[in-house]
Amino acid sequence: MEPPSNTTALDFILLGLFSHTQVHLFLFSVVLVIFTASLMGNALMILLICRDPRLHTPMYFLLSQLSLMDMMLVSTIIPKMAANYLMSVKSISPAGCGSQIFLFLTLAGGECFLLAAMSYDRYVAVCQPLRYHVLMSSKLCVHLTLGSWFLGAADGLMQAGTILSFPFCHSRTINHFFCEAPSLVRLACADTKVFEFFMYICCILMLLIPLCLILASYSLILVAVLHMRSSAARKKAFATCSSHLAVVGLFYGAIMFIYMRPKSHQPRKRDKVVSAFYTIFTPVLNPLIYSVRNKEVKGALRKWLQKTV
Repeated sequence: MEPPSNTTALDFILLGLFSHTQVHLFLFSVVLVIFTASLMGNALMILLICRDPRLHTPMYFLLSQLSLMDMMLVSTIIPKMAANYLMSVKSISPAGCGSQIFLFLTLAGGECFLLAAMSYDRYVAVCQPLRYHVLMSSKLCVHLTLGSWFLGAADGLMQAGTILSFPFCHSRTINHFFCEAPSLVRLACADTKVFEFFMYICCILMLLIPLCLILASYSLILVAVLHMRSSAARKKAFATCSSHLAVVGLFYGAIMFIYMRPKSHQPRKRDKVVSAFYTIFTPVLNPLIYSVRNKEVKGALRKWLQKTV
């Protein structure tokens, strides 16, 4: 098949996630529905948190930032993937590819630190309830949020700039549905050992350290829950912690599977499916797990609907 006329020699070629078959067309439609649900669910969460004074607490402020990151994450990847699929165009410019790498790493890295901040908030609320407003002050909450955005952006800027500086003298075909750092590193015809070592250091800082903090926080929460006298309170706490950890496990497990492997590992079709978990599915799960099951959020939603109807 002839390449599209608007494709230049410097453009990268994204092979995409789906082919033009009936089954894949159905799956593509499902992804669009998930994308729409993710945008609507996260936008609704931000709206409710901003409008309802009862939700002006550190926990819900962090949730609003998580929703904002998830909205931006799916908007960074899915529209371009959908446009390429519908128009039968697979090319993406180096600038567009670099933008995807930067935005994805900024948002995914920021979300890693934000999830750690949210786990600390839950630890203080359960284990130190009398000191909650001291240990989780508004000032600290803002600092944690700004730190998450800054660290994610710093990682994204360094990796995107470095990757695009490599020469790509052979194939520019990326076996993926978006520009992801490990996929481009495999295409570079240069010695990338130093950069790969740098990527591992970034993974330790951006993934393993926040994950350890999350596990430590929830371990202390579970210990506190086991000492609760009320069986109903224990059951509620266990259900909340298990659902939160399920989302954390899905997000961290999938992203570590992709980013903490050597360049010599050859990409497979399942790698694209794994990437879909943290780019497509977790953004729509987060508002459901963290928020919609919450009685305060449901009350804010009913109050907002009564005013608008």
